[in-house]
Amino acid sequence: MEAIKSYNNNQNNQKKQNSKKSKELIKRKLKARHMTMIAIGGSIGTGLFLATGASIQTAGPGGALIAYGAIGIMVYFLMTSLGEMATLMPVSGSFSTYASRFVDPAFGFALGWNYWFNWAVTLAVEIVASAIIMKFWFPDVPSIVWSALFLGLIFFLNALSVKSYGESEYWFSLIKVVTIIVFIGVGLLTIFGILGGQFIGFKNFTSGDAPVHGGLFSILSIFFIAGFSFQGTELVGIAAGESEEPEKNVPKAIRQVFWRILLFYIVAIAVIGLIIPYTSPDLLGGDVDSIAVSPFTLVFEKVGIAFAASVMNAVILTSVLSAGTSGLYASTRMLWSMAREGQAPKFLQNVNDRGIPMNALVITTIIGGLAFLTSIFGDQVYTWLLNASGLTGFIAWIGIAVSHYRFRKAYMAQGRDMNDLKFKAKWFPLGPILAFVMCIFVIFGQNYQAFLTNEIDWYGVAVSYIGLPIFLALWLGYKLVHKTKVVPLKECYFEEMSSK
Repeated sequence: MEAIKSYNNNQNNQKKQNSKKSKELIKRKLKARHMTMIAIGGSIGTGLFLATGASIQTAGPGGALIAYGAIGIMVYFLMTSLGEMATLMPVSGSFSTYASRFVDPAFGFALGWNYWFNWAVTLAVEIVASAIIMKFWFPDVPSIVWSALFLGLIFFLNALSVKSYGESEYWFSLIKVVTIIVFIGVGLLTIFGILGGQFIGFKNFTSGDAPVHGGLFSILSIFFIAGFSFQGTELVGIAAGESEEPEKNVPKAIRQVFWRILLFYIVAIAVIGLIIPYTSPDLLGGDVDSIAVSPFTLVFEKVGIAFAASVMNAVILTSVLSAGTSGLYASTRMLWSMAREGQAPKFLQNVNDRGIPMNALVITTIIGGLAFLTSIFGDQVYTWLLNASGLTGFIAWIGIAVSHYRFRKAYMAQGRDMNDLKFKAKWFPLGPILAFVMCIFVIFGQNYQAFLTNEIDWYGVAVSYIGLPIFLALWLGYKLVHKTKVVPLKECYFEEMSSK
């Protein structure tokens, strides 16, 4: 008990010392439209434009709809849980900070570093992807040229100002939204024979053993893909720390954006499943090397749009740049926030006069660049780095669910008025409990096939689950060194921050 009180006192003193400086330097420049597009752009990318084809081919159009719908419901609960905390406490550390205050400082430490690592490696992935995409137009230009160019662009957009990041994400996301709307419109006209000259109807949706192909296990097998596609929605919680009016903009973003995202995914999958037979081998083109057979490209080509591949190539490039820009933003803010909490080196908390934590930005960019270099000089190292970051998004979601459960319990235990919450998550405690259970299910079920063979595929197990021991090592290591314990509900620290 004394150790916990001592830790909380130290944390409170450090926050008070940093408070004045942080309020002067951190710029709340993200408007409501920025917050909306950050949330949309964070979860709409190659997962929708490419991976949905493989999902339909694996589980049939009906199976894909069930999987994405179920994961979508889980994400809704996570978004509302995050929204309740972020509206009251709009901090850039988001769920890492919440976990430290409402669960255990060691848990928050592990969440923060894992999330930072995930986006640092993802930055490298997006750099690699951008170079591959550019080969579509410029096959003779060395990939490293494009990678260096785009890394510089992503760094510049983050270094300029938080408003420049918000504006770039707004326009990147708007391109994706317009493309999806046009795709859905063209798809519906094609289904009813207005375009393409042939009435399609529901024949592809019900052919063979569709709409669900392969039964329950095929649906379960794409849960991880569906969950990965929705990852990025939590960016709105991190961006809340730099929102002009978080008490208004965060709830608005969560209420409006989630349903738009779910609608985009569900309707787009339905359109693809109705137009393209799930047995089509072209649907397996689920990586950036196969843009020409993106399900979006297939639908556009079906109605005679000859330049469909070039259009989708450009759209996917904006998605990649958007993901890279958002990833660098999120990881930089997470690293800066952990430095303020005393969980990362102090020099990383320095902020320049434009409100940018430049030291954290430079360090994250360097690590992302080094991870990119491993893809050139050591494919095996790069693969392991990529696999190690694969589960981090789901671990972060677990952190959100657990933190919100404890947040609400602590809020009530301290006798606080629920009416003071600007935004209240519905269906508590069902929401965070359901999200927690589903995340655990997806994490451990992502490669269940490795355990069903005569001899357990230990290499497959290691590749799939390496992120878990890394997270546990960080959590338990910090716990042992600092002797932290679960924070009692009545001692949880609430920092209500004004948007002024």
